[in-house]
Amino acid sequence: MSNVTEPLAKLACTKVRAGAAESSSRVLPVETPVALVYDGSTHAVMMATPRDLEDFAVGFSLSEGQIESASEIVELDLVEQDLGIELRMWMQHGAGQRLAARRRATLGPTGCGLCGVESLEKAMPGLKPVSSSLKVSAVEIEAAVASLAPAQLLNAEARALHAAGFWTLAQGLVMVREDVGRHNALDKLAGGLARAGVSASGGILVMTSRISIELVQKAAVMGAPVLVAVSAPTSLAVRMADEAGITLVGIARDDSFEIFTHPERVAIDDGPRTRTFSFCGKVMTHAIF
Repeated sequence: MSNVTEPLAKLACTKVRAGAAESSSRVLPVETPVALVYDGSTHAVMMATPRDLEDFAVGFSLSEGQIESASEIVELDLVEQDLGIELRMWMQHGAGQRLAARRRATLGPTGCGLCGVESLEKAMPGLKPVSSSLKVSAVEIEAAVASLAPAQLLNAEARALHAAGFWTLAQGLVMVREDVGRHNALDKLAGGLARAGVSASGGILVMTSRISIELVQKAAVMGAPVLVAVSAPTSLAVRMADEAGITLVGIARDDSFEIFTHPERVAIDDGPRTRTFSFCGKVMTHAIF
């Protein structure tokens, strides 16, 4: 693996403790410019951790609507440059035409700054409602959250990366992806699941970050019925999750969490001990006997 694709780097620093300074070092995450190139034209450049970049290319393309399925990318090359990495994707004919038409439509002086989207209306598209009969328990949500930290191998060294994981009752933690950007981590997970032929409709998406609107949008594109994070959502993320039919869970800790949307998907009365949860700001405790 070359230096440009190493996800971590060890750098020198000066450590100050109790008024005394000493030479030290620290493992830090690498942040690299990654260009997403479709049929020879660059669509976007993202700052990302150079790991699982093939997954990132597919997941970003799906979540941004560049493709409808991973099979529409017929060739994917990772090309290292002096300043970063190019993810060169060659598309099926129909997908390439659709992408070219979108690119022509976004040319012009007006933009909202969101990956080439040319209007505020298109920055806030209506989301297709997630259709899933999945029911989860409080115990399963807690298990999904607990499974994530031990699987964060990069973060164990650098302490500065987000993670996105997919958890099911049958398999536990199916897949986890890490990145300095929370949205990149979720794109990598989306791409990894798509390349493996795994549907997100049968389990829980779990993240180490706060929940902002783009994470809800990406979860909706994935068809994920449950999105759980250790931090809080924004008010707009809650509104969009409600409209998309996604059960949004935040402030997920060892033995408590808060449900913000669609609580009917979560069973509270099937755990081996007392569970504390919150819905719409009201804290509730359920004792299990």
